[in-house]
Amino acid sequence: MKDILEKIAESTRERVADEKKKVSLQEMRRRAEACAEARREAPAAEREKRSFLHALQQPGLSYICEVKKASPSKGLIAPDFPYLTIAKDYEQAGAAAISCLTEPFYFQGADRYLEEIAGEVAIPVLRKDFVVDEYMIYGASALGASAVLLLCNILDDSQLKAYRELAEELGMDALVEAYDGAEHERALRSGAKIVGVNNRDLRTFEVDTGRSVAFRKETPADVVFVSESGIRDEADIAKLKEAGVDAVLIGETLMRAPDKAAELAKINGGPL
Repeated sequence: MKDILEKIAESTRERVADEKKKVSLQEMRRRAEACAEARREAPAAEREKRSFLHALQQPGLSYICEVKKASPSKGLIAPDFPYLTIAKDYEQAGAAAISCLTEPFYFQGADRYLEEIAGEVAIPVLRKDFVVDEYMIYGASALGASAVLLLCNILDDSQLKAYRELAEELGMDALVEAYDGAEHERALRSGAKIVGVNNRDLRTFEVDTGRSVAFRKETPADVVFVSESGIRDEADIAKLKEAGVDAVLIGETLMRAPDKAAELAKINGGPL
């Protein structure tokens, strides 16, 4: 049986093929470049505020808080899904950035969630999706994203490098995600400025934050290191802080909390 990532990647390729019939690659590129030009012309302070890389380079541990309705492993997480309110709550609570799911079938995400959130908050927004085509990079720019996620598991070396470079040409950043040692080496070879390690094995859904601790040691100090998934409490955060992790991406724990700002403060051991 194919693992979940392969299934999602196949589904995404089909989705992109359908989207290209509605909006051509040439038109999406035009929209993306128009948005990129607007970003370049913005005041320096505004560009800095919208920079995903800059947000994660700040002193201390940075929090990337996720807006996510569902997942393959947990099913429906948030039946009530006021995504704009959630994003604003994260921003008010001190989040460095927001991660927004746009994959519609397995995570019940939508492009409009990202577009509306990016238009309402003043912090960077990451497009959390399964990039399999340059079309999705252009799409992220057109939607107002500050960064895209690139998965080593579903992209080859040439794609990782090309998609990262395209994102940067459009004024965005790329979070390059790895799971094992080979993928971590590939992420670094791609020239990634931001490398993430997924603590959850997407084949078995088992979680081990020790993976982030181990791979932080193997990551150059000038590369921003992000620990992703399965982070539940203050003990996890303390462990990752001690390891020198630059940022954490937290989704389900916050999405299930009635008071997301209070939960974030609790996990952090105090207000951010």
